[in-house]
Amino acid sequence: NHYQQSVYFTSANGVAGKVYEISGGITSYFHLKTANEDLLDRNMWLEQRLSFLENVLKEKGLDSARLYSMERLAPTEYQIFKANVIKNSLNKADNYITLDRGTTEGIRPEMGVVDANGVVGIVYKTSPHYSLVIPLLNSKSSISCKIVGSDYFGYLKWEGGNSRFAYLKDLPRHAEFNLGDTVVTSGYSTVFPEGVMVGTVDDMSDSHDGLSYLLKIKLATDFGKVSNVRVISRNGQDEQKALESRADEK
Repeated sequence: NHYQQSVYFTSANGVAGKVYEISGGITSYFHLKTANEDLLDRNMWLEQRLSFLENVLKEKGLDSARLYSMERLAPTEYQIFKANVIKNSLNKADNYITLDRGTTEGIRPEMGVVDANGVVGIVYKTSPHYSLVIPLLNSKSSISCKIVGSDYFGYLKWEGGNSRFAYLKDLPRHAEFNLGDTVVTSGYSTVFPEGVMVGTVDDMSDSHDGLSYLLKIKLATDFGKVSNVRVISRNGQDEQKALESRADEK
């Protein structure tokens, strides 16, 4: 009858309204989640830059040339891709990390990988939906690094064993540094910009040939806990690599 139809439509409209309300709430949640992730990306990047600048100011001071260098490292010079670690290892000589993003999402080999604490590694191989990363904890890894406040650089290598430590090699004997100094990426590569956090100087010794220092570095990234990462790509990376590959041409 008419009364029953009226009750039915009223009830149906109420249920539909509730469904739309819930649906709208879910949509708003995911929009908010996406916006929050974007803010986290920017915040992570800004914290990296701020940390570098603070250390430079504290240990050396900032002249106009270095200020210009820092201005050139604006976030617009880079693309940042979000990814999650889905497989990781710590105790092998050659550890690898698998990410849940690949070429479909814009990730390609030789992109840098970082987390909120510092450098994680470099993308090695990709498939449409996954990426394989060579982390710092791999014998093939060699990252150009320097001590904040110094223009001298060396190469970070992992010697196996403890996942919290690696070694900065080939640092000149006349370089000046102290225990506790901050170690960052040097910027002398197409992968990482200058100033991404790597770790701190924990100990020092002479190299085997006595011609350089061997520094024990406490890594900023805890590889036992790494989960959410960001993959970074510098605009112009391919052009620079192509030019450098022609260096020996006549």
